[in-house]
Amino acid sequence: MATAELAIAIPALVAVLALCLSGLGLAVDQIRCVDAARIAVRAAARGEPTEVVQELALQVAPEGASVEVDHSGDRVRVSVSVPARTRFLPGLPKASATVEAVLEPVARMGSP
Repeated sequence: MATAELAIAIPALVAVLALCLSGLGLAVDQIRCVDAARIAVRAAARGEPTEVVQELALQVAPEGASVEVDHSGDRVRVSVSVPARTRFLPGLPKASATVEAVLEPVARMGSP
């Protein structure tokens, strides 16, 4: 009788563990996207070129991430997103973060 219970309990335990690890992976990707967007928007607010800002974000972001930099007036917005990398929970949304900052006075004047 114990063998039959174990035959049902072990696969259920493995499935729950796989789901938990998938959710944890998505949480880590979300945190990395937020960190990447923060680092990139700081650089953009200082007046760094868009290519440098994107490279900084991609260094911190999870593999396969996309980075968008949008300058509008005296503000800059950086968006970092990466698709969910899980096979067990296909309905999960992608991890993404958007951070906006005001340009520094030196960057507003056009100096590097």
